[in-house]
Amino acid sequence: MTTQNNGQKNGRTLFKGGTVLTLDSAVPNLATGDVLIEGDRIILVGTNLQTEGAEIIDAAGSIVMPGLIDAHHHMWLGVMRRMMPDVDDLFAYIDVVAEKMGAHYRPSDMHISTKLTAVASLDAGITTIIDACHSSRSPEHTDAALQALDDAGIRALHMVGAPMDKKASTLHLPADLGRLASNWNKDGSLVRVGLFGQLNLDWWKVARSLDMRILTEFIGDLAKLGPEFSKKGVLGSHNIFNHCTRVPQETWKLLADAGVNVTVNPRSDALFGFDDESFAYQQAINHGLKPALGIDLDTAFGSDLFGEMHALFGQQRSAMRYRRFRGEANVPPPISVEAVLEAATVNGARAAGLESSIGTLTPGKQADVIMVRTNGVGVFPMTNAIGTIVQAVDRSDVDTVMVAGVLRKRSGKLVDVDAAKLHADVNASRDYLIGASGYRPALFKASVVKAQA
Repeated sequence: MTTQNNGQKNGRTLFKGGTVLTLDSAVPNLATGDVLIEGDRIILVGTNLQTEGAEIIDAAGSIVMPGLIDAHHHMWLGVMRRMMPDVDDLFAYIDVVAEKMGAHYRPSDMHISTKLTAVASLDAGITTIIDACHSSRSPEHTDAALQALDDAGIRALHMVGAPMDKKASTLHLPADLGRLASNWNKDGSLVRVGLFGQLNLDWWKVARSLDMRILTEFIGDLAKLGPEFSKKGVLGSHNIFNHCTRVPQETWKLLADAGVNVTVNPRSDALFGFDDESFAYQQAINHGLKPALGIDLDTAFGSDLFGEMHALFGQQRSAMRYRRFRGEANVPPPISVEAVLEAATVNGARAAGLESSIGTLTPGKQADVIMVRTNGVGVFPMTNAIGTIVQAVDRSDVDTVMVAGVLRKRSGKLVDVDAAKLHADVNASRDYLIGASGYRPALFKASVVKAQA
C-alpha cells in the first residue's frame, strides 16, 4: 500500500505585512495585510492580525497570493528538457519522445523525470499540477510517478494514459484504475489519480465508475467528436479538454453546453502551429467557459507558468487586434492581466476539480500560498500588483512556497531537496535513455527536422 507523504505540518504561520492578492471577490485584496495559516488551512486574511505562537514570515515588500496551478504538463518528459527546442512537427516530436526515448523508460526514469518536474515547479511557485502522463507503460511505471509526486510534496492530479509508442502494452488499462483509486483517491490526499482517456468511451466508463476526471488532448483537425458524445451524461464537468485548437463552432457549443473544462498551452500551441487567430482561449471565453493554463512540454520549455502568462497576454492581444485591423466586426476586447492571473489560479483549480479547496486565499481553504518578492531590480517599483505578477516577476522572485500548510520553499531555497543528487540522477537517466535509444540530440543546432511529406 502506497502511503501519502503529507510532510511536517506547521502549527501556525503568519504571512505579515505583504500585499495580499486573494483572487476571491468576497475577500478583499489588501495593500498591506496578513494571512494566517493553521495546520493545512487558511484561517484569516486581514490587517494587523495578532496571534500567539505563530511563526512569522515577513512579507513586507512582497506579494502574498494563491499558488499557481499548471493545468497540463507531461511531467514524465523532465529528463528531455530542451531536447527539441524548435521542433514544429508533431509527428517528428512523437517519434523522438515516444518511439525512440519513451520506449526505453524504466520505472526509475519515470520517477526521476516526474520528481524533477515537480521540484522545479515548486521552485517556480506552482503548487498544483495536472500531470498528463501519456506513457503509463505498466503499473510499476505509474507507481513510480505517483511516488515521485508524493515525495516532492506537490499537489497533483496524475492522469494515467496509454503510451504513444507502438511497442508498449496497454493490457493493464483501464483495469489498473481501480487499484490506483483505492490507494490514492482519498479525502485529504495531495496526490490523486484520473484517466488520460482520449476518446475511448469504454475507458471513460471505468473512470466514471470510480469518480475520476478524464483528460483528452483535442486538436480540431486531428480529432472529431461523433454523435455518441452528445448523449446525456457522456460529457460534463468531469472532462478536461486540452489544446482545443481549430475546433468547429458546433463542437464548441457541445463542450460549452456540457460544462467541460478547457486547458490551453500558449507556448506549445504556438510551437506546433496548432492554433490560428480564432484562438482557443478566446473561443472558450466566447462560449462561457473558463480556460486554464498549462505548460505542456519540457522538451521545449520547462516548469515556468510565468512564461505561459506572458504568452497568453501577448498572443490574445495580437490575435484580436489582427482581426480588428483586418476589418472584422465585434472582435473581442483585449485580454486583461486579471483574466490571465485567473487562468493561472482559479481556473486551474476548477479544471482539477479542486475549486472548493484551492485557487484563492479564502479562509477555510487549503493553505497553498506563495510569496513573491518585488524588490528585484527588474521589478520595483510595484505600482500594480496583478501586473507585477503577470508581466514582471519570474521564478527567481518566488521567495516562499507552501502546499497544504507545509513550506516547500523558504527564503528563495527549496526545502529538503538535495539538488546535487537530483542533478546526478537526472543526468544518469538521460544518458541511459540516449544510449538505449541511439538518439543523439545536438548541442548547437536543431535536433529534429520536419517529417517528410
